[in-house]
Amino acid sequence: MTTAAPLYTTSNGRAITYATASQTVGSHGPILLQDFHLIDLLAHFDRERIPERVVHAKGAGAFGEFVVTHDITDLTSADIFSAVGKKTKVAVRFSTVGGEKGSSDSARDPRGFAIKFYTEEGNWDIVCNHTPIFFIRDGVKFPTFIHTQKRNPRTNLKDATMFWDFLSSNQESVHQVVQLFSDRGTPASYRNVDAFSGHTFKFTKADGTFKYVKFHFKTDQGHKDLTNEEAAELSKTNPDHATEDLFEAIQRGEFPSWTLYVQILDPKEAENFRFNIFDVTKVWPHSDVPLRPVGKMTLNHNPDNYFAEVEQLAFSPAHLIPGVEPSADPMLQARLFSYSDTHRHRLGVNYQQIPVNKPLHAFAPFQRDGSMVTSTNYGSLPNYPSPLRPNTYAQIDTTLQHETWVGQAVYNLQPVTDEDFVQANSLWEVLGCTPNQQDHLVHNISVHLFAAIKPVRDRTYGMFERVNPTLGMRVREETEKVRKGKGLSSNE
Repeated sequence: MTTAAPLYTTSNGRAITYATASQTVGSHGPILLQDFHLIDLLAHFDRERIPERVVHAKGAGAFGEFVVTHDITDLTSADIFSAVGKKTKVAVRFSTVGGEKGSSDSARDPRGFAIKFYTEEGNWDIVCNHTPIFFIRDGVKFPTFIHTQKRNPRTNLKDATMFWDFLSSNQESVHQVVQLFSDRGTPASYRNVDAFSGHTFKFTKADGTFKYVKFHFKTDQGHKDLTNEEAAELSKTNPDHATEDLFEAIQRGEFPSWTLYVQILDPKEAENFRFNIFDVTKVWPHSDVPLRPVGKMTLNHNPDNYFAEVEQLAFSPAHLIPGVEPSADPMLQARLFSYSDTHRHRLGVNYQQIPVNKPLHAFAPFQRDGSMVTSTNYGSLPNYPSPLRPNTYAQIDTTLQHETWVGQAVYNLQPVTDEDFVQANSLWEVLGCTPNQQDHLVHNISVHLFAAIKPVRDRTYGMFERVNPTLGMRVREETEKVRKGKGLSSNE
């Protein structure tokens, strides 16, 4: 039995005779304004594009499930972890950070890895990167940092001087810089990357106790990276290779998976830790804070429509659930506001009504109206707290007893110290355990840094010398060698 083809209509539902012919005055006359099909089609086309994400614009997505494999009810009261075997649906978006929507998947850039858990207690988003640290630890620097990773406001070109001027002037970034310019900065595919929360969160329990936690999603496909030259070649031949790889693997039934681990730190241990546990430029060493397995996430379904299900996906670290709370990490605190706010700009104030963002259960009758309301708008319910129509509320949050802070308002300058170079040096030494990896790091830095002006290059050499004298010397020599090979003066 054949299914009848759908009847083509205008947007208001009127059937149309011809989809590819306009109404005109005779065979050679002008088009008529009464041709609503034409006018409506053009007007909608003129408005198809929405603002792209200011960061993480280029991305791919998929759907699947998370399954608890290990009991962690001693750590958190979150329902998602309440029983071994419990399953939760997830949506995941992978991305690069600095490029536009049409940029290359193989760019040297952190990879975003955002996960939305559709839990019974609300949507929970973990907004990860594929590196466990970040460039800065104070959110006030984030807008200017991103400016330097994008295009020069005069030339509209990527600018090595801007790029390295910021990083060498904010040397807490050096740990992430070493990560980024190793081959880890050009992963072979989205399926071959880990995901790290980076930020410190809190696992809380109903009795008011809590532990500090970091989340690690380890790829079950194994790690695979590209050399600088391989990444450049892919940018030319298939700039969408990672998007294609993810989609086609899932279509073939090769479902990628990741194992979730957590690092747990007791508040008393945190008070005596050798550095600030809220500093997102540093990792918690596994020797001090071991990984504890939690569950497995598998992606087994591709989107049916990219725009509806991936472009409109909206993640925010402020989307938390009972049992998971933010810490005092200053970068996290800034992101709690910024991520939700950018979705209000990009998608509209009612972005959580979009099907892919909609929680399983939500009742927020005091948030009403606004652009693109697609729900019943809570009908005749009061849009204010009223004893005439009482609501049920959650129990008192016992974690609030741990949120008492005493102090005066200060500018928290967080100066760079020798401690900021220790883990970068450790990473340099780890790279030395694998053939060619230190060579690749030096090469990758030099072929980018050479284009910066001399004061910025010199400051950057000094930054790498603080990491390790050999690294600094090699970067200086290799960068100036690249300049000489291109006929550029070492004094410019």
